[in-house]
Amino acid sequence: MTRTTNRLNSLGVTRQSKPGLYSDGNGLYLQVTAAGVKSWLFRYMKKGKARGMGLGPTHLVSLAEARTKALECRRQLLAGEDPLESKSAAKHTEQLLELHSKTFDECATAYIATHERAWKSEKHAAQWQSTLNTYASPVFGKLPASKIDTTLVMKAVEPIWATKTETASRLRGRIEAVLDWAAVRGYRQGENPARWKGHLDHLLPKRSKVQKVEHHPALPYQELTSFMKKLRELNGNAARALELLILTATRTSETIEATWDEVDFESKTWTIPALRMKAGQEHRVPLSLAALTLLEKQKTISTTAFVFEGGKAGKPLSNMALLQLLKRMGRDDLTAHGFRSTFRDWVGETTSFPRELAEAALAHTLRNKTEAAYARGDLLQKRAELMEAWSSFAGA
Repeated sequence: MTRTTNRLNSLGVTRQSKPGLYSDGNGLYLQVTAAGVKSWLFRYMKKGKARGMGLGPTHLVSLAEARTKALECRRQLLAGEDPLESKSAAKHTEQLLELHSKTFDECATAYIATHERAWKSEKHAAQWQSTLNTYASPVFGKLPASKIDTTLVMKAVEPIWATKTETASRLRGRIEAVLDWAAVRGYRQGENPARWKGHLDHLLPKRSKVQKVEHHPALPYQELTSFMKKLRELNGNAARALELLILTATRTSETIEATWDEVDFESKTWTIPALRMKAGQEHRVPLSLAALTLLEKQKTISTTAFVFEGGKAGKPLSNMALLQLLKRMGRDDLTAHGFRSTFRDWVGETTSFPRELAEAALAHTLRNKTEAAYARGDLLQKRAELMEAWSSFAGA
């Protein structure tokens, strides 16, 4: 009995040299031309017309692969699609992508240029560019954005996932953002290979499993009074900035980039705009008498919009200014950020002020959703009492 499918075999395909069409069944044919060229052909009927679609030459496509391709064509027909038209459309899309192609590096540059005006600072944009230049560009920066796949993303991210987890996480997020931008602009199609949920989370361990918690070196609160005494003996903007940072329990960037229009001497508050806050929310800082006195004295010598002018005219202190100051004081075992921990330890161990008050003073985002829902205000008046007590403890 003659078979209706899988009529051909690999040896017969190799030996066949007579010009003609040889059916394998299910629309798949071996085509041999008068010149002896052999290829695969899928023949079918669509809208009453006979159509044929080439599936590739036999020296590149095996019999098994040709059958797989023919099966996919039959599935397309069953779904109401025309395989030839689908192939033509896919080729047209690929040609368009190539015509309007941009490399990943070009997309990254355009993305940063578009968004940097909305970012917190020039430093943030520089960090974006630096991260991508260091870890992504060497792997796939020169490739078209349309060619970036999961394998390439993993090649950039995985080597530093366990050793530089925070950097790796930011890198992944930045690659994802650039590729999303590229997709919207028509430079690539398909799923984003850098997405985390439902994708890379299956390939990489959670950050919490591999990331080492790094604590900023902090001064024990018992030593604060003597430290503040030495600090007040020093002159210069860096010394006054560090003093204000300690008295207000603020972050380095929040302090050194402070401007006079943020300070309200009448209401005794310093309002840090959302753009300069880590959580992206405006933060009101109640100024203790000591903090207010410091700012009033600073105002009399200030000549710019910045409370603490740096070495360059019209620019604030640099990020390294406070670390350099601590080094000159012989306390390079400390960091400016660590004084927030000093404050937190003092509140928790020596006072009766509630925990949420200390968290509000530090501008921490409450992780407990129920607690966050009730903390609708910023507890300014109660925080004013807390900061006055802290100032008094610091020997002001």
